Amino acid sequence: MKQRIQKIIASAGLASRRQAEKWIEEGRVRVNGLAVTLGDSADPVSDRIEVNGKPIQVESEKYCILLHKPVGYVTTARDPQGRPVVVDLVQNFPVRLYPVGRLDLNTSGLLLLTNDGDLAQHLAHPRHGVEKTYLARVRGAVSPSTVQRLEVGVKLEDGLTAPARVEVTRQQGTHSWVKITIHEGRNRQVRRMFEAVGHAMSRLQRIQFGFLTLENLAPGQYRRLSRLEVARLKQL
Repeated sequence: MKQRIQKIIASAGLASRRQAEKWIEEGRVRVNGLAVTLGDSADPVSDRIEVNGKPIQVESEKYCILLHKPVGYVTTARDPQGRPVVVDLVQNFPVRLYPVGRLDLNTSGLLLLTNDGDLAQHLAHPRHGVEKTYLARVRGAVSPSTVQRLEVGVKLEDGLTAPARVEVTRQQGTHSWVKITIHEGRNRQVRRMFEAVGHAMSRLQRIQFGFLTLENLAPGQYRRLSRLEVARLKQL
């Protein structure tokens, strides 16, 4: 059965549909030896589909993995600088897995990896507003007025942040532990929000993604999501 080529590439777990469309526009995708354009279709069973000269294989089984990412790992499939990457922690699967969104090098916590390009695109798209909750350790005492500023929105160099939910969970010496829930996905957003209100961050962990939590997973451990959990993710 013929399908749009960007959908086939996403189903193969190589990239999101948006990224696949970019590859098509750049002339990096061929079907049966011929360059394709956006809107073209192919049969993943009978047609030879190549990306960068290499044939793709459509995986019939989809995987979605919940990983407790440790500090010190880069959220990519490979790193030019040779640093450890998160996919090194989930090598016992018959398919290549790719991270959904990013956690920076010094952030730990809940990270999803999948070979389902459509699911990854759905979860990462801003319009779906999937909530992510973080536990931050910041310097100084966080006042009620600062909590209100964070909740209303903080002006960053790339614009005003959307409303957030913020709770100071405890004071510990010269530091505060703060739980913050956002639904955007800007680069280093939580760190920049706290810096903008005068609180440098010393630790950050993502503790929840939508309805999913870390449960009892230790850093570096992971589990495969059930079909029911994947279905719930698709409904977010």
